[in-house]
Amino acid sequence: MSKTEKSVYECSDCGAQSPKWLGRCPDCGAWSTLVETRARAAAGKVIGDMRGARVPLPLGGLLHEQVPRVPTGLGELDRVLGEGAVPGAVTLIGGDPGIGKSTLLMQVCLAAARRGHSVLYVTGEESASQVALRAARLGSSDGVMLLATTELADVEYALRAATFAIVIVDSIQTIRASELQSSPGSVAQLREVASRLTELARQGGAAMFLIGHVTKDGSLAGPKVLEHLVDVVLSFEGDGTHAYRLLRGQKNRFGPTHEIGVFEMVADGLREVPDPSSLFISERPDRAAGSAVVATAEGSRPMLVEIQALVAPAQYGAPRRVVTGLDSNRLAVLLAVLQRKAGIQVLDQDVFASVAGGARVDEPAVDLALCAAVVSALRERALASGLLAFGEVGLTGELRSVPRAAARVAEARKLGFGRIVLPKASADRLTGAERAGVELVAAVRLDDALAAMF
Repeated sequence: MSKTEKSVYECSDCGAQSPKWLGRCPDCGAWSTLVETRARAAAGKVIGDMRGARVPLPLGGLLHEQVPRVPTGLGELDRVLGEGAVPGAVTLIGGDPGIGKSTLLMQVCLAAARRGHSVLYVTGEESASQVALRAARLGSSDGVMLLATTELADVEYALRAATFAIVIVDSIQTIRASELQSSPGSVAQLREVASRLTELARQGGAAMFLIGHVTKDGSLAGPKVLEHLVDVVLSFEGDGTHAYRLLRGQKNRFGPTHEIGVFEMVADGLREVPDPSSLFISERPDRAAGSAVVATAEGSRPMLVEIQALVAPAQYGAPRRVVTGLDSNRLAVLLAVLQRKAGIQVLDQDVFASVAGGARVDEPAVDLALCAAVVSALRERALASGLLAFGEVGLTGELRSVPRAAARVAEARKLGFGRIVLPKASADRLTGAERAGVELVAAVRLDDALAAMF
């Protein structure tokens, strides 16, 4: 380590620094908040001659350039990124172990190499032979350079010695900077490694992908600054018992956020699913109580999914609430609204709800369909096969409008749904052409919508 650099310990709460680790911050008194970091000696201030300083420019007079794109070879990934990767941009992909992150990015490497791009794959978790076995299973690996290391210095040397169009780092938690004494994956290591890799990507113009670990609650492991350093943050989601995977955008400086891509895990890797709506409702049982279809809209893609519910008398103590692919707190709120505002006695019942097919839906537009599935299961009455519902349910029992109603109606029409129950505020915004071919049932309150569906 040079004389201008040293290792210090900084409090994550107040920012105080200490030359050695302490269990308690001497300034703010917080426990276990000192983390190792690198400190550089501050340069002396230049007061007189400021000829090398940058000056502010008028924003209105600046010309914006079209951001170039590098196609990844996977249409669903390009959709989430915004029509391809950006040279010099850093993308962080997180997901549960075994979900397919390495498989996805290996397919990106192979597709880029087939188009003549130079590709570097850095592996810190697996050996070179293990990566070679995966590549052989997915296709020809000609043109892909592999670097098996856990040292940041090795990665920096490789990126400075040659120019690469795409760089994969699997994973960032295994790469360590030898200047720091902390172990790989610590807060100090992640911050240092991410900042230096991001700087190299900017200088070399490489589209860099970083694979990151997640915690048990599904969030990216490490400091929040890690997500601020990168340009794009993607989440690779899915249920290990299902073959379908969702790639969800959470941050994108060069494109839309909250865009999703759908993949199916097969024997030879991940296969794109261009029409996920028909896939998720293809196995829906006919005339089954407790089943409802909702039109979701995340990003630019509307998608139909099936909501299933099961209601049973509570046998032991407090009634249970079990959900898969939905927000458990939202289910509890909707059950209270059903009982107090719609007169449906359901709070004393065990309620189980899920999104069929392994998908996850977080938007409030699913409220009305979830309520319909619960009432259908409680009454043992199936909804009509051509019926679809969407809309947000308020605490007073009113139905609130949701965005992109026209796209939801068009997707439902395309898949053969002829009757749609939706909030009146959303229906009033649709034009005559957008209403053609379907029967719209506009409702103001939850009890009115349920009466129309049953």
